[in-house]
Amino acid sequence: CTKVTVLLVEADPEAPAHLEHVEADGLQVIRSRYHASRSPLTPWRKVANLIGYWRAAMAGWRMVLSRRGLPALVHVHILVRPALIARWIKDRYGIPYILSEQSSQYLDGTYQRRGPLFHWVNRKLFADAAGTTAVSAWLGDRLVELGLCTSYDVVPNVIPGMERPLPPQGAPGQFMVVADLVDRTKNVSGVIRALAQVVANGVNARLTIIGDGPDRAMLTGLAEELDLADRITFLGRLPNTGVIDHMAHTWAVVINSRVETFSVVTGEALAQGKPVIATRCGGPQGFVTEENGILIPVGDTDALAAAMYTLMEQATKYDPERIRASVNARSSPEAVGQAFLRIHRRSLDTGK
Repeated sequence: CTKVTVLLVEADPEAPAHLEHVEADGLQVIRSRYHASRSPLTPWRKVANLIGYWRAAMAGWRMVLSRRGLPALVHVHILVRPALIARWIKDRYGIPYILSEQSSQYLDGTYQRRGPLFHWVNRKLFADAAGTTAVSAWLGDRLVELGLCTSYDVVPNVIPGMERPLPPQGAPGQFMVVADLVDRTKNVSGVIRALAQVVANGVNARLTIIGDGPDRAMLTGLAEELDLADRITFLGRLPNTGVIDHMAHTWAVVINSRVETFSVVTGEALAQGKPVIATRCGGPQGFVTEENGILIPVGDTDALAAAMYTLMEQATKYDPERIRASVNARSSPEAVGQAFLRIHRRSLDTGK
């Protein structure tokens, strides 16, 4: 019988340190909270928060030992602090750890801009891990290129919403974008400009945008400038259930990002049987096919407009059940759980 304990270390600038043990979805969850510093002095704030994190993690670890005993394996999600704790546990108790990464910092240049010490620590943490997983081959290949690991396993994120009945197909021409409104990374302005091209050719198309961010005013202004205010609806930020509710009424979803390590939005759309148009920005290449959508180059507004028109013209080509099946086999909770379980067993056999 596999027993899993989740140690969650959280920062809270409004509350004092707190430790609790709860059961959620059949898992034992230990939440260890620390009071986060808001000091305007960056070096002091970073040191204070690192110390706070370490103390909270150690308090949580002691509760793990007292309630559950020593684990056989530690599974770390996203560097760096959690991996430092795992590395300490390995040194102290000889327990191996594996790393799972999904951060876009390795793809957008953020990691490369960090200092030599940060790079050395990351390389050491990866080298000492018993295994590495990435949410896409695009990200995994980048980790190898950066010298952080020599091999990896692809384990995608779990896609929510597959337990829902498939919704109706929706009216062709009703498109949706779900994104943070940060245009340098999500390029929502490109979707608005592509819609303008489609409408200019006499096609009845509309766009719903879910999300918020610093570029919302610019994007609403662009919609007005292109005479699309009556064709574009800005819904703001919604909870995940609300996103999927609205997605059920659309025809297709557009992902026009410049970089995505995975793109949960792409998966959510496919899980609802909706065809997608996605840029070749990383993650979407792993599961967008001719059967469920169209891939286009990054930053190509003309290609996006052409894809929107093609998707409408070939509306009968896309079968919702087959679209959902294309992601269910690898991104359902059961599939992801089994993939991790195989890696856990292999890591325990090989160790490090």
